[in-house]
Amino acid sequence: MLIVTTNDLPGYRVVKHLGVARGLTVRSRSLVGNIGASIQILFGGNITLYTRLAEQARQEAFEHLIAQAEAMGANAVLAMRYDANEIAAAVTEVLAYGTAVIVEPAP
Repeated sequence: MLIVTTNDLPGYRVVKHLGVARGLTVRSRSLVGNIGASIQILFGGNITLYTRLAEQARQEAFEHLIAQAEAMGANAVLAMRYDANEIAAAVTEVLAYGTAVIVEPAP
């Protein structure tokens, strides 16, 4: 599976557009994680507990995106993006999305 953030894929041509593929995950911060992060906030700098949580959420959404694109029959995703929103106190959704396509090497 080829995943790119660009609208085209150099060296390939799009044979078929299959539509939007997406992967969604919803994550919450645990009480223990919030306490640990609060301690890190006191000292300033990178809040590693939240950084890890954010990276895990993005990775999970990305994996869901790939699974949906493959289920659609795609071998590539163009214009891949992330979006994140807080949907409740301490609950965040992360969405990975892009255009599922079938590509073949350009002649």
